[in-house]
Amino acid sequence: MTWAMQGAASVVQGSSAGSLGFGKWKRRDLCEGGRWGRRRTIVWANSSSSSSSSSDGGEGKKGEGKKGEEGFNPFGFVTDNPSSRAAIQLPESPADDGNVGQMLSRIEDKGKDYGSYVKSGKFVWFVRETGSSKNSRGTIVFLHGAPAQSFSYRVVMAQMAEAGFHCFAPDWIGFGFSDKPQPGYGFDYTEKEFHEELERLLAVLKIDSPFILVSQGFLVGSYGLTFALNNPERVSKIVVLNTPLTASSPLPGLFQQLKIPLFGEFTCQNAVMAERFIEAGSAYVLKLEKADVYRLPYLASSGPGFALLEATRKADFKAISSRIEAGFSAGRWKKPILLAWGISDKYLPKSVAEEFKEVNPSAIKLKLIEGAGHMPQEDWPEKVVEALRVFI
Repeated sequence: MTWAMQGAASVVQGSSAGSLGFGKWKRRDLCEGGRWGRRRTIVWANSSSSSSSSSDGGEGKKGEGKKGEEGFNPFGFVTDNPSSRAAIQLPESPADDGNVGQMLSRIEDKGKDYGSYVKSGKFVWFVRETGSSKNSRGTIVFLHGAPAQSFSYRVVMAQMAEAGFHCFAPDWIGFGFSDKPQPGYGFDYTEKEFHEELERLLAVLKIDSPFILVSQGFLVGSYGLTFALNNPERVSKIVVLNTPLTASSPLPGLFQQLKIPLFGEFTCQNAVMAERFIEAGSAYVLKLEKADVYRLPYLASSGPGFALLEATRKADFKAISSRIEAGFSAGRWKKPILLAWGISDKYLPKSVAEEFKEVNPSAIKLKLIEGAGHMPQEDWPEKVVEALRVFI
């Protein structure tokens, strides 16, 4: 028997004040069919909270009592934001429970806007593409950060195609809908390997001329910038959206947890990890249909979580940020760089962008985006498009 952690079964949050133990919690044994046969899952539900677990139309308030009256919930760590609550709450009737299979059938076709699968070397990438090679204004390559995916660029790249650009946004290997090889079997999730596979993909996509690089986020987002440093002839201009750029850039708790033995293995298998990370870095809560897409890869298999775990443990975040800061400094980099920075970012304050701008003030321009957080392309894509059009 196993505890339900990722949607295999769900938990109703109690509303009884002052409940400090399991006294009011009762066990339900739910039998589920799975790939490896049937199994039994233990679900603890507060018998006094059934009235608070009824459906509310998907607005993410299931299982909530009145403010200040919530009872103890041993699974609170997966029910502390509206979108994840909407995904995993147990309804009154166990027969209607949103188990993994039901959730996957509901969301498995979501989030593949403008995308197709592209074979490159040993791996298959999922790549979004808007515009065409006939567009005369040039090519833009959008690279996402961890633990997100290229879905975040869907609005920006559609509007930039309308402005005359040919746009590509791949899911990095190990992320989104791209292949997620097991570490040690052809891919070890090192910076060097990410660079090599990106180079192969660009060749397959026939991106030969210098392109405009847009990169955002932690880990693989930083690898987009180090790829430019290693291949300056490949890029004409760079746009950076909220990415660690200096040695002083803070490291979010998620990546610190992933580096801890055993605890990291547990953390990486949280199916709502990506949406929680996005919401925690923003001033906004994701709508359910968006949260579904960010959740889907982590819900569908363990592969994305272990890929993130391996990539995180192979990365020296401070050293990477230091290389970026030094590599783009005056005297070493002359091509134009735009920092389009969401000032409501809870992970990377605007002081990071301001500090980075000072290392090469003649080449780096800073555009602060009000109302946007860690992922400006998701929070306020129209303002990102406006900044790109002016810069490019």
